[in-house]
Amino acid sequence: MGDPQPSRSRDLARTTFQLLALGALIATIFWILRPFLVALTWATTIAVATWPLLRQAQAVLGGRRAAAVALMTTILLMTLVVPLYLGVTSIVANAEDISGWAQSLAKLSVPEPPAWIATLPVVGAKLVARWHEFAAKSPEELVSLVEPVAHKLALWFVGQVGGAGILLVQFLLTVVIVAILYARGESAAAGVERFARRLAGQEGVKAVSLGAQAVRAVALGVIVTAILQSALAGIGFAIAGVPFAAILTALVFILAVAQVGAAPVLIGAVIWVYMVKGAGWGSAFLVWAIFCGTFDNFLRPMLIRRGADLPLLLIFAGVVGGLIAFGVVGLFIGPVVLAVAYMLLIDWMGEGGEIEQAGRSS
Repeated sequence: MGDPQPSRSRDLARTTFQLLALGALIATIFWILRPFLVALTWATTIAVATWPLLRQAQAVLGGRRAAAVALMTTILLMTLVVPLYLGVTSIVANAEDISGWAQSLAKLSVPEPPAWIATLPVVGAKLVARWHEFAAKSPEELVSLVEPVAHKLALWFVGQVGGAGILLVQFLLTVVIVAILYARGESAAAGVERFARRLAGQEGVKAVSLGAQAVRAVALGVIVTAILQSALAGIGFAIAGVPFAAILTALVFILAVAQVGAAPVLIGAVIWVYMVKGAGWGSAFLVWAIFCGTFDNFLRPMLIRRGADLPLLLIFAGVVGGLIAFGVVGLFIGPVVLAVAYMLLIDWMGEGGEIEQAGRSS
């Protein structure tokens, strides 16, 4: 009998080279597609989140997919890309003015706090004390506090955005890919399911479905809430005459998406209205600011629950952790990864319980 050792060595070497070649092929593919990965990720997220709306539009339009795709693409372009692009370009164009605006504080003085603030339970006395502490500062001290922050914030945003032209190209590319996914969504979904089934069987298909639910939950709970919050805040800025209303509205949207909340922007706007417009306008805007800054705590959980039957803490951790790890697109990557991991953990623990029960019964 011949020695099987050389044959096993040749098989091992061939398998190793096959894996190396496959890894090099995959790395090359990702390198080639690297300029399109961000747009592809955003387009996939938008298509998955708005797919039910596309199906409803198609039903209203008599089952014509092409008309529904055209309608949804136009709506997406007008409601997402155009306002966001205008807000970003406005911030970029006024980056230096934002820091220069802090100089106007030298001509302003902080009035006395309204009497009703002291009557607020728990926090009233503390708010009045902090208000007096802030009012006691000289205009030069106010400028020294605000100007560096405003300048650094403007420069940071410009650095993050880069060229407005490149950003517009990314937006348009995202819309084009979304339109393609709208038109060929069933084929794309079938391909993903076949890959998941080949990779992990029925559990892989279940993971894909859960990932889609997580994307819709985040789109409903985080993005829709941020849009409503920034729109209401923007209305308040415009009515109260707050300067740079468009920039502040865009900043509220960014902070709301980042789960920081609109409070930092609203607090600054309230102080400005009190100093410039007086106690009447300031108190009215304060009430509106409190509503705009707190209603998301009730709306977001309700919308997330409608999107997916997942623990709210898991979605929130995925949103915040994904944002820190991957940037804005991590808002959707984080919850999807945690949702799939949560499903696998629950199934694994369930299988352990079934095995233990079977052992007891035998």
